[in-house]
Amino acid sequence: MGNLLELLALLWFFACWMGYTLYSRRRAADRSCLSNTLDLYREDWMRVMLRRTNRIADASVVGNLERNGAFFASSCLLILAGIITALGYTSQAMEVFATLPFSTVPSREIWELRLVTLLVVFVYAFFKFTWSMRMYNFVSVMIGSAPLADDSKTSPAAREAFARSAGNICNLAGDAFNLGLRSYYYALAVVAWFFSPIAFIVASTVVVIVLYRREFCSDALGALRSGKVFEEPLPGKADPTSKPN
Repeated sequence: MGNLLELLALLWFFACWMGYTLYSRRRAADRSCLSNTLDLYREDWMRVMLRRTNRIADASVVGNLERNGAFFASSCLLILAGIITALGYTSQAMEVFATLPFSTVPSREIWELRLVTLLVVFVYAFFKFTWSMRMYNFVSVMIGSAPLADDSKTSPAAREAFARSAGNICNLAGDAFNLGLRSYYYALAVVAWFFSPIAFIVASTVVVIVLYRREFCSDALGALRSGKVFEEPLPGKADPTSKPN
């Protein structure tokens, strides 16, 4: 019965993780959230960048975003090293954990399953952060190859296509970083599993609630949505609300 509860808790964790990932993507298609709002900001940023003659600030911003991913990727490697070390000292780790209050020591197999699950979470996070870093590197290259503001040979349509393409790459990088950051939240839920499977189930549910509230109902979202009008007509297109002379 105990092992069954452990497996049910693990299944609930993965259901929360994958279920919320799918839900948030579909929900973002018809409702404002942090992800799609920042997508609009990034695309607009690329349009503004094309109108600037000096793009040092844009390159600096991309560099800062890339360094954020590098920091978390490096942290993942350190955590993975610690988890692998803990797997090699399972007996000693279980003895130490048994002295903690409110903790129950499971069988060796369940203990190792908990560590392996935590390992999987941070491996996933590492791949997401490094992929985000690579795509921000792509954005840097695109900024370097962007048409100059006074380049009369580049048509407005070509500039708009470039802005959309660069914005899309930047959005993909941001989405990968977001998925990697979410993994840290889910890792905290796995930590609760070391105390009990019930705590694991509760923590997994709480993590999903926290992520949902921050993504779809946070004050930050309201501030971002009110900070800019995104329905402005695109360059080279007439405003559909304007009346003909």
